[in-house]
Amino acid sequence: MATLGQNLSSITSNGAAANDAVARTGAVAAIVRDAVLTQPVWDMHTHLYPPTFGTPSQSAGQPSDPNGLLLWGVDELLTYHYLVAETFRVVPNAELSYATFWSMSKQDQADHIWRQLFLERSPVSEACRGVLTTLAALGLDPGERDLGRYRRWFAEQEPSKHIDRVMELSGVSRITMTNAVFDDNERLRWLENPQVAADSRFAGVLRFDPLVRDWPAAAAMLSRWGYPATESLDEPSVQNARRFLNDWIDRVSAIYCAVSLPPTFRYESPEDGTYSSRVLSEVVLPVLAERGLPFAMMIGSQLQVNPSLRDAGDMVGMSDVNSVTRLANDFPDNRFFCTMLARENQHALAVAARKFGNLMVFGCWWFLNNPSLVDEITRMRVELLGLSFIPQHSDARVLEQLVYKWSHSRQIIADVLIDKYADIERTGWRVSEKEIRRDVRLLFEGNFSRFVEAPAP
Repeated sequence: MATLGQNLSSITSNGAAANDAVARTGAVAAIVRDAVLTQPVWDMHTHLYPPTFGTPSQSAGQPSDPNGLLLWGVDELLTYHYLVAETFRVVPNAELSYATFWSMSKQDQADHIWRQLFLERSPVSEACRGVLTTLAALGLDPGERDLGRYRRWFAEQEPSKHIDRVMELSGVSRITMTNAVFDDNERLRWLENPQVAADSRFAGVLRFDPLVRDWPAAAAMLSRWGYPATESLDEPSVQNARRFLNDWIDRVSAIYCAVSLPPTFRYESPEDGTYSSRVLSEVVLPVLAERGLPFAMMIGSQLQVNPSLRDAGDMVGMSDVNSVTRLANDFPDNRFFCTMLARENQHALAVAARKFGNLMVFGCWWFLNNPSLVDEITRMRVELLGLSFIPQHSDARVLEQLVYKWSHSRQIIADVLIDKYADIERTGWRVSEKEIRRDVRLLFEGNFSRFVEAPAP
């Protein structure tokens, strides 16, 4: 049987007859779909951890840790904050109070969400569909609608082996963690066990939001941790904050550093006097330039507009792309990853990336991770940036979300690439299978590994 590439070559040699053109279009599409489906991806941003960080889920061969950071299993999938918010859309606070919901056990919360979103109405939202895609990929029939059976199956899994299976199903070759140094639950695990993340499947990223978002509070914590700092951000504070970053970059073996920023974030210049600008210009960016590490900015999360929803209570807001361009311009020795949460920011951000080689646009984050928006944003980025961006990351907080987020995204990315190859083929340009697979490798792995200056897994 001829390979896809052999079929493409033979069609190319047959001339320009209409039936050959149609056949070639089909062959190109088949190659693209195969390349996108089989290409391993380095997931550049998740909130996932190795089993050594503990897991609250019942499992085989792993003691339960109520505060464990590795979330997995059907109850975690169902109680993810996307579905919590959706549930309170259909069961208002007047019928089931927020306080009552949060007092329920995880299993009872999952039962409630399953009943409301999957049984009493069709699970057509992207978050609900994601649960179904995941169950099906794991060999659990969603059509059975048997939550008890799903729970029993997950309880039989050993976490480390389950991670391997999920990575295989999702085509993820390496998982990039988010290591939040200002979260005591995580910070103390690193201090108690320096080898806690000694797992080659996972890469570390140092996350330090309070340092940039709330310097006075961060300074107080640094002082308690042995890095004396004052609210005035005097020179000793700057030096101690730099020492803190260097120590934790080493401890985490960070491949980049990251912060999530509000829509109100502004950077004018190092002299604008705001804490965030001063911390960036005097502490963060000098350290990262010296260490050769990129800085990731995830901008646009408006936290706790409804505090009663907890993690589900955050919202999106318009952000300032000009602040990103000023940073890229003022700090040419630094490399910046950037993603923004508002749909309305996407075009300006892509245009900004055309102007600065040290700015890498990535992913369709959070509220943008819906098929219609992923399609729109990916097409726009290809048209403006060619292949020089990172189309997606999972942002997974529950292990099995890797399965559906990458399955759904791969389908859309393939559709976009098929259309774009068809566009250039109509000019007379012919793409080969080798070129298509090279391009897909850049999007899924190569662009990221080059930008962090680390070899792909």
